[in-house]
Amino acid sequence: MTMIKYASYLKHFLINFPELESELPWNIVAALPNTIHQKMKSLPADYKINNDVAIHKGAQIEEHVTLKGPIIISNGCFIGAHAYLRGGVYLGDKSVIGPGCEVKSSLIMSGSALAHFNFVGDSLVGSYVNMEAGSIIANHYNERLDKTIFVMLDKKKIETSATKFGALVGDHTKIGANAVLSPGTILKPQSIVKRLELIEQC
Repeated sequence: MTMIKYASYLKHFLINFPELESELPWNIVAALPNTIHQKMKSLPADYKINNDVAIHKGAQIEEHVTLKGPIIISNGCFIGAHAYLRGGVYLGDKSVIGPGCEVKSSLIMSGSALAHFNFVGDSLVGSYVNMEAGSIIANHYNERLDKTIFVMLDKKKIETSATKFGALVGDHTKIGANAVLSPGTILKPQSIVKRLELIEQC
């Protein structure tokens, strides 16, 4: 069975979700609503929980943000106006979701930032990742008849059996403006994606 060495990609992932160490990324995002629900049960009193949305008292959320739980928004997070979070979302400490961004069924670790008008779908995003304006993590092959997603891991092509999976983005990665990560992208820590670049690993 293929294993992902999460500690090599996402330093803070196993600190926050140790129970997921043996799970594959595409299975993790598929089960995120239940995972977030379970994690809510152990949150400290610093969080206010309403309608399956847990918000730390140290988070800042601007007007006209849409939050469809289950969602956990950690200490020091900022969410800009007109952002849209849905389908099971976890935001680590001091992460930033800029105006007009959409995040669906994703874990975003501490210190990461989506500038504005970004889409992140069904993905695991490491710490201190920066996505410039308009960059996208696509999660579905709309243009293909066979929508099954494959990933490249250790130079091997692996079928996920999933039709919805975006990316595993390692810590400290920089994604340039209007770049697109195709479904099934895996980026090592400190990767650099140029502006307007298309990443198509399979």
